[in-house]
Amino acid sequence: MKLKYIFTLPLFFSTVACSDDSPQTPDTSGQPDNSINVEKTVTIDAGQSFQTLTGFGASDCWAPAFVGKSWITNRDKISELLFSSEIQSGQPKGIGLSMWRMNLGGGSAEQGEASGIEDKSRRAESYLTDDLTLDWTRCKGQRYFLQRAKEFGCQSIVLFSNTPPVQYTSNGKGFSNSGGISNLKDERYTDFARYMSDVAKYYVNEGYPVTHISPVNEPQYKWDSGQEGSGWTNDEVARLIRELDTAITSAGLSIDILPGESGDYEYLYKFKNDAAHSNVLSAFFTPGTSTYIGNLTHVKKLICGHSYWTDGTWDGMRNVRKQLAQAAQQYDVEIWQSEWSMLGDGYSSSEFIGYDQATEMDIALYMSKVIHNDLTIAGVSSWSYWTSMDIPRWGHKNRFLLISLEPSDGVYGDIEKEGTYKATPTLWVLGNYSLFIRPGYRRIMLNMNESSSFFGSAWISPKKDKIVAVYTNLSEKGVRLNEIHKEWVSEISSITTYITTNNKNLQEVHVTADQQVIVPSESVTTVIYNLK
Repeated sequence: MKLKYIFTLPLFFSTVACSDDSPQTPDTSGQPDNSINVEKTVTIDAGQSFQTLTGFGASDCWAPAFVGKSWITNRDKISELLFSSEIQSGQPKGIGLSMWRMNLGGGSAEQGEASGIEDKSRRAESYLTDDLTLDWTRCKGQRYFLQRAKEFGCQSIVLFSNTPPVQYTSNGKGFSNSGGISNLKDERYTDFARYMSDVAKYYVNEGYPVTHISPVNEPQYKWDSGQEGSGWTNDEVARLIRELDTAITSAGLSIDILPGESGDYEYLYKFKNDAAHSNVLSAFFTPGTSTYIGNLTHVKKLICGHSYWTDGTWDGMRNVRKQLAQAAQQYDVEIWQSEWSMLGDGYSSSEFIGYDQATEMDIALYMSKVIHNDLTIAGVSSWSYWTSMDIPRWGHKNRFLLISLEPSDGVYGDIEKEGTYKATPTLWVLGNYSLFIRPGYRRIMLNMNESSSFFGSAWISPKKDKIVAVYTNLSEKGVRLNEIHKEWVSEISSITTYITTNNKNLQEVHVTADQQVIVPSESVTTVIYNLK
């Protein structure tokens, strides 16, 4: 029998600023600056629960293929930033990603300049050779990061494909000139499906936690230049997934297929541009349609989409995600968010200062808006960033990356020439979620007067011995929390917080039960309640 009680718990942590990005000493001073704070009442109700988290992740497109192979001096530390869950002397070593998305490249890297993809850092290797055998010595850089993910205990590897191997495409390229239809030769569906399952089987046999294969990426787009990709109609995707289901069964694997990867959320639940590429939820999960895949062995009631293009305003992103959640509920389908970076150009000037004026922390704080609304409004059970690392060219700052790379000959230089790297605020802000909300945690009710400048979510561990709350404060004042806890089945034994600001990287702070939590201005703050 659960005990039901309500109590107000005043808690505090300091907002003392650090002057650099080096590891910080845990702050135990316990001296609040009450002059700058406003108070907000927050109710965390463990008796109301929602989705269970599968994981937070990022992808290995495209820089890891080069960093893992050529950046011998720095690659261990770079991988540690992504996968380590260790906290040493109060400073997290990394953000503990629990999911890693590995690109099954199309082979444009082996084609070189003949691939038609000008930027070599956007060409990807393939295990398939021209004589249609598999060469497991390829993709050395990607295999390095895959190994490191495994070593650090990453729980889920998702193999995803942007294009079929060039040996199977209609134009012999990793990008398409077929418009919105598939670049895969009609007679190669079975071969492509078998190729993906063969790669999965190899890595499963090597002890890697491969859990899903995602066979297509953003099928609504034409992908006619610049990088690997192909359009696909809903019917073509369904045909490929049926072939892949058969191939996975024949290989004796127990992994699942991850459908979707829609270019944005709206394609999942509404008509957009044309019928062949939209209303994907209905297409895949309505029995009797030509595109129905809900009866396949390796297709669970699961689909994924990307958060691009629907994130320009607070109200706008929430409206789209409400509609997505309603559609998912209608078809009883779980949603994953599998790709986001700050790609859009429709951001409201009243909510985002603009790319030219923005700091890296401004970009990271906006990302937290997207993560929060994906988790709490769309109800996604997995959230992945797009590019784990890249070179910040053309003044892009950290819009498209977690870890910033600079080759030895400069940001417009050769990515194969090892240089320097930097963990950016997008890494640490993602870590406010990924390091502490672990697979199996379940979202519980956090109720307050939420706004676009202050919001939060709460999560409970599978053993119910830990509750985690993540708050984002975009205002210029700290917020003092007046907390009400409902249905907490045991008392708090200790509380630790982790703060990310412009000059703090998941700074650890210990607090006591007779103090109030103060969420600093312009911060993302994670509060860990350890229960007795």
